[in-house]
Amino acid sequence: MKKALKITGITLLIIIALLAAIPFVFQSQIKGIVKNFINENVNAKVEFSDVSLSFIRSFPQAHVTVSDLNITNFEPFKDETFLTAKHIAFTMSVKELFKSADEPIIVNSITIDEALVTLKTDSFGNVNYDIAKASETEVESDGFSFDIDDYSINNSALTYLDLGTNMKLYISELNHSGSGTFSGDKSELDTETEANVSFEMDSTNYLKNTHIKLDALIGMDLENSKYTFKDNTGYINKLPIEFKGFVQLLEEGQDVDITFENPESSFKNFLAVIPEAYSKNIENVETTGDFKVKGIIKGKVTEETIPTLDISIVSNNASFKYPDLPKRVENIVINTEIKNETGFTKDTYVDIKTLNFKIDNDVFNSSATIKNITGNMLVNANVDGVLNLGNITKAYPVTLENELSGILKAKVNTSFDMNAIETNAYDRIKASGNANITDFIFTSDAMNHPFHISKADMTFNPSTVTLNTFNAKTGKSDIAANGTITNLIGFMLSKKVDLKGNFNVNSNTFALNDFMSDDTEASTNSSENKSASKKEAVKIPAFLDCTVNATAANVLYDNLNLKNVKGTLTIKDQQATIQNLTTDLFDGKLALSGNVNTQTDLPTFSMNLNASAFDIAQSFNGLELLQNIAPIAKALQGKLNSTINLSGSLSDEMTPNMNSIKGNVLAELLSPKIDKASPLISKLDGALSFVDFDKLNLNNLKANLDFSDGKVNVKPMNLAYQDIGIEIAGSHSFDNVMSYDAVFNVPAKYLGGEVNQLIGRINDNEVNKITIPVTANIGGTFTNPQVKTDLTSGVTNLTKQLVEIEKQKLLNQGKDKIKDLLGGLTGTNSGTTTQTDTTKTNTTTSPTKTDDVKEGVKNVLGGLLGGKKKKKDSVN
Repeated sequence: MKKALKITGITLLIIIALLAAIPFVFQSQIKGIVKNFINENVNAKVEFSDVSLSFIRSFPQAHVTVSDLNITNFEPFKDETFLTAKHIAFTMSVKELFKSADEPIIVNSITIDEALVTLKTDSFGNVNYDIAKASETEVESDGFSFDIDDYSINNSALTYLDLGTNMKLYISELNHSGSGTFSGDKSELDTETEANVSFEMDSTNYLKNTHIKLDALIGMDLENSKYTFKDNTGYINKLPIEFKGFVQLLEEGQDVDITFENPESSFKNFLAVIPEAYSKNIENVETTGDFKVKGIIKGKVTEETIPTLDISIVSNNASFKYPDLPKRVENIVINTEIKNETGFTKDTYVDIKTLNFKIDNDVFNSSATIKNITGNMLVNANVDGVLNLGNITKAYPVTLENELSGILKAKVNTSFDMNAIETNAYDRIKASGNANITDFIFTSDAMNHPFHISKADMTFNPSTVTLNTFNAKTGKSDIAANGTITNLIGFMLSKKVDLKGNFNVNSNTFALNDFMSDDTEASTNSSENKSASKKEAVKIPAFLDCTVNATAANVLYDNLNLKNVKGTLTIKDQQATIQNLTTDLFDGKLALSGNVNTQTDLPTFSMNLNASAFDIAQSFNGLELLQNIAPIAKALQGKLNSTINLSGSLSDEMTPNMNSIKGNVLAELLSPKIDKASPLISKLDGALSFVDFDKLNLNNLKANLDFSDGKVNVKPMNLAYQDIGIEIAGSHSFDNVMSYDAVFNVPAKYLGGEVNQLIGRINDNEVNKITIPVTANIGGTFTNPQVKTDLTSGVTNLTKQLVEIEKQKLLNQGKDKIKDLLGGLTGTNSGTTTQTDTTKTNTTTSPTKTDDVKEGVKNVLGGLLGGKKKKKDSVN
């Protein structure tokens, strides 16, 4: 017994080893068969990572797996992916492996895992799925032939795009399986299908991630290509639908004859149609009334025709109430038909005869007809009713991002065609009636306070909507508006349509912080948040095309209070343009025009400002931009006239990127005074002792600045202290690092007794015209300035002037002596020559005398510029 078991065990091990090893022998043959089949049958680029063979997985059959299949189209869809699949597996008899590469292989089952298929029709009618090579003969081409017992498609997806009709079909999470045989003339196929389906046409979603399930027993008459639904139940979300009828393939298309209906009539079936994500759990929902869906689809599908349609959806006097919600929706009446009586696509229409409901005492009635669905769709709709917005979440388990409240009343009729909406043909968009909303309260995390519309009233005209009244409040802010809106209906129905309008807006107080949130402000001010995540830049909506004429008594922005604000704001093409904005600010007037452009990834701006009689201290303390452009002005008191032109880029929070700003400033000071407590003025006061800054004349001083690349350049400007001329020029960066030169042209008369002793022997009026240029080099920052005085240039200049005056005086004295001598002599050449040489000798100033002059000037200027005379401070 033990010996028999031992022999059996060894035999099993050998068989298992052979089953594991033999596939390696046939591996190359299988790859050859697959490649040969692809080359002979597929007109596309096909790639796969591997082909494997196993005798163990499907014993006693062979199991072949193609891994990582990828099919890419040729022209006119070059390099576009048609299909990818993680695995495609076949099972077949072992004997099929012993056939030569040119003999057909009979496949018994197919399994496809994680396939992604994209079917596409371009605007010229070309399709990407016509990749099968045409057979040269009517005989089946060599490769695979199929005698399938079962097949399955697991966790796959399919996309169909028709660019000509703007139709999109998405099938995701597709799981489909079937079992049966295709070999007989008549057989049955038992299938199970489950998937999520989305369908869109002309930007309108008809199905959105709708769960579809179908269990179908299909009778197959292969000889006549006729497939009959024998025992079938499908589900749209949770609504059961039973099918009967057949589909037969014809040479010119298909012949369809199908009827369907929901087997139950409870109104709960209507809730079952709605995706569970929106309807939630309907098991315990209390309902009354009926709901019935019935339909007939009958006729031929050809290039010119579709089957006729007769589908009805009916519900009478129904109601529902969710157990955990306080309100009931009742008096529900639905009467809708979907029909096509001719078999031509253009004649398909939807007739919503009635769609009514009631919540509390609010009754809402509507009806509509939609014709020419697949062409230029024609719509005629009526709405007449009252809706308490606060009751929506009390009657239906919908989750709103922000709570709503308010009473909406509307009585509106509209008719249009979709082409008119897309082309802004307003004469074909008709509307009439009125709508209003009262006590509407909107709460959002994006705003600090609830937004309360006390009243908004609109009148619908054939081509426009008139906003008769709009009164709203939020926080400190109040808004009153009126105007016109063009193409409101088109905007609501199509993403391609701009929302146009002209509005007049008035406000007593408009606080910008009311339209922000604390979270937004915190993230704006937090460098930690900025570095933690890249925020998307704010974009002006591309669909907005409007003009706003605004008037506000007070506009509050950060620490600024703008009074009597008037201006025009135009929004178009993702740009906002401000024109002729005027306001009272900083005890003066401000006029502003500018533009913000968000068309590019990096928003940009340009702005022209004209400030009149601004209070200098208030304006430079209140505006960060002015602090960066001219921080020295913080040391001034008085009035300012200025024009500022600037442009640059904006950050994600729509604030200027300072290093990107370019522009120029022209400023005029009116009766300014200097604040000597300023660090810079205090430093200059100590370094330039001969200047009393309280007496510095800055009245009507004009400054010309330009800036770019984070640097402000100040062009030379002249000011005066008594009869001392001062010229200032230089630059500073936006982080307040300075590089300035102030040149003081000091008259000689201010140099005191020591200089007078040096020039006392020069009895000449030219001495009174002597000025000494003294340069103060100003560096460091405005809060920690560094001032150095350049005495060397002043000493050299004064010395040269004194020496030159002395030379000229001596030369003149020599000339006078020559004249005197010539008058008393006979004019001999030797006398003249001797006297001239003597004059030349006398006009030469000795080096010792020049050095004395230099040293004297150093001592004098050192005392003047440094306060006390210190040897080490006399020259820098």
